[in-house]
Amino acid sequence: MDTMADTQTERQDTARAGAAESRHRCVRLLREPAAAALARREVRAAIRAWGVRVDADVAVLLASDLVTDAIIRGEGETVTLAVRFAAGRLRVDVSGAGCGPGLALVATLADEWGGFRGPAAAAYFALGCDPDPGCGPEREEQGQELPRGDGGPRRPGIERGDGVP
Repeated sequence: MDTMADTQTERQDTARAGAAESRHRCVRLLREPAAAALARREVRAAIRAWGVRVDADVAVLLASDLVTDAIIRGEGETVTLAVRFAAGRLRVDVSGAGCGPGLALVATLADEWGGFRGPAAAAYFALGCDPDPGCGPEREEQGQELPRGDGGPRRPGIERGDGVP
């Protein structure tokens, strides 16, 4: 049975200090079904390690969707997952993923998404972060409204950035 270390062929994790702190994690994954699970773990680990205030469940779901798309539609032996945090936004790029109609979750839940065609085809999504340090699981559990990516309030688990349930 392959372990995470066997599936993960290359990993880079960098941080740049300055006026606007930026963090970046890049993982090359073998193009196999286990890559989606590893991508979910990597995205969740980055969010926790960096203290990024986004809905981690949404970020993990969308990353899994992009990696699965890359596994199904892409070519080659590997898929690259890049997770970045800068300027109050979490961005996840996946090489080998397309921007087709199969990405309905990404289109619905991401604050921003898109892709690049050609030999280096990739798809990405971005989620805006909550600047309020009091936002977190404790507020959601209390049933308080949380800010959406566009700044408007949302009820936990009911609405996303575009207001669609």
